[in-house]
Amino acid sequence: MRAIKKIAVLTSGGDAPGMNAAIRAVVRSCIYYETAVYAIRGGYQGLIEGNVKELNVRSVSKILGRGGTILKSSRSEEFRTFEGRQKAFDVLKKHNIDALVAIGGDGTFAGAHQFYQDFNIPIIGIPGTIDNDLPNTDYTIGFDTATNTVTECIDKIRDTANSHNRLFFVEVMGRDSGYIALKTCISSGAIAVMLPERKLEIKELIQILRKGYQNKKTSSVVVVAEGNPNGGAYEVAQKVKEHTTDYDTKYTILGHLQRGGDPSCFDRILASQMGVAAVEGLLDNRKDVMVGVINNNIEYTPLIECVGVHNPIDEELLRISKILSI
Repeated sequence: MRAIKKIAVLTSGGDAPGMNAAIRAVVRSCIYYETAVYAIRGGYQGLIEGNVKELNVRSVSKILGRGGTILKSSRSEEFRTFEGRQKAFDVLKKHNIDALVAIGGDGTFAGAHQFYQDFNIPIIGIPGTIDNDLPNTDYTIGFDTATNTVTECIDKIRDTANSHNRLFFVEVMGRDSGYIALKTCISSGAIAVMLPERKLEIKELIQILRKGYQNKKTSSVVVVAEGNPNGGAYEVAQKVKEHTTDYDTKYTILGHLQRGGDPSCFDRILASQMGVAAVEGLLDNRKDVMVGVINNNIEYTPLIECVGVHNPIDEELLRISKILSI
């Protein structure tokens, strides 16, 4: 067992609200435990290029409530190669860095696990992704903020839908996971949700819309995850137009605004918990694991069990959405 004296932190992949809160927690926990802490700017590619800087307690002042990531992020093709990872390891050795905290999602953790396998460098992953698609944690950093943002947007869209007797298809992020779509369907009172995990046929959607029309619904919103098998909001809207003239049909793609904005209270606290737990885990000789929160308890899970595995859709929430959409 080797003593951990220097820890580096990076963010990788897509940004998520709350990443800065996690960075802050890592930095201040390191200083609390009298451990030197280094920032790696630009994700794994930044590590390869040697973008490393030592931080102090004031380096993370006033970032708790900021969206995005002050460390910047990237996706590195070079890190996928052994030669690229060798360069990254050489940079860590140059700065005598003993361990690494990687904040990100599935791709980040795949890289972290391989890096550990290659060089035995202690690594702990913190799940930061708005999709909430990682297993072994109830929530990922950024999911709560993203769903609040989507709900607020749909509430505004509903105002104009009601004013003009319109049917709106609202496309949200979720190439492989429908969690954002499902939760915001319920929170916004949408009539239907279209998920990557469950193919809702167009004819079934038409039946739902016609039932709503018969129940005197003058406007409706359908939430469409971008990974829906029938296509995005535009494609679904075009297909529905071919079958019904009951509504003036429109579509909206919310896009990357879902990733932005100040993190919610929930995400700030979650990120703070995980940041502290990541540092304490490394100092307790944990490595090649992801820190998660399950039933309000900190849990550490081997990274290999978190890579390439997606949270299954919540069947109970899907059932509830159908009941409440009438």
